[in-house]
Amino acid sequence: MSLQSMTGFARAVGDTATAAIAWELRSVNGKSMELRLRLPPGAERIEPLARQAVQKRFSRGNIQASLTLMRAPGAQAQPVVNEAFLTRMATLAKRLETEFGARPASADGLLALRGVLDVQETVETDEQRAAGDTAIIDVLVEALEGLERARESEGTALNALLAIHLDEIEALTLRAEADASREPAAIRSRLGEQVRTLLDASNSFDEQRLLSEAALLATKADIREEIDRLKTHVAAARVLLAVGGPVGRKLDFLAQEFNRESNTLCSKSNAATVTAIGLELKAVVDRFREQVQNLE
Repeated sequence: MSLQSMTGFARAVGDTATAAIAWELRSVNGKSMELRLRLPPGAERIEPLARQAVQKRFSRGNIQASLTLMRAPGAQAQPVVNEAFLTRMATLAKRLETEFGARPASADGLLALRGVLDVQETVETDEQRAAGDTAIIDVLVEALEGLERARESEGTALNALLAIHLDEIEALTLRAEADASREPAAIRSRLGEQVRTLLDASNSFDEQRLLSEAALLATKADIREEIDRLKTHVAAARVLLAVGGPVGRKLDFLAQEFNRESNTLCSKSNAATVTAIGLELKAVVDRFREQVQNLE
């Protein structure tokens, strides 16, 4: 299953005997599924079916769906002229002009008279309305398929980018693991120097207690657990990328774990080289998490 971004656009069109149909869909990032429908007057009845169609296909993202209906020429409201009444009014207007010098009547003036012109709305039958609603939902489904393809296309690009970030996280983790400052001899030497400095500074220190405290500090400064967890999280993230589907939330959780481990690594570090690696790791994790926010 492919990864999906939450960003995409799609448009689909269709028609019925009475109208041309157009759906436009826009999708952006969101913590959950949020749908905003823009329907023309008279189409409110399809809202439940439209929501069901969208929610069936997507689980995350802010989606705006806009429907446009353009009535076909034959389905437009038709003007009906009362020709008998119009003839009588035209005759009367001509008489007024001849006998009383009134201004000549204009066509638009005559048509504006009440009772001359009537506009009759086209009335849909129940069968026509049902067929129209079905066509509207069919076009929506076509637009949703297009949006899904657009989101999958961007998801493929994000997959490649996230894989690169995971490679960087793994490489930095291995660099921290192999750093010379973590060699037992280097640790003993560094602690020995610190102990000697303290002993030289005062004669009041208990040497055995000082050595015990130094050993405790050395244990607390060990980053073995952080390195192991970082490796485990990298492996888990790669599995999620390979499986695909709506894994955005799980990857976001792993991004938080990456951040936690990199922070701990920096705080426990007793060497400038490891601290530098930890800071670089935090920067990569931030980029990883920023991209994960785009995934469904």
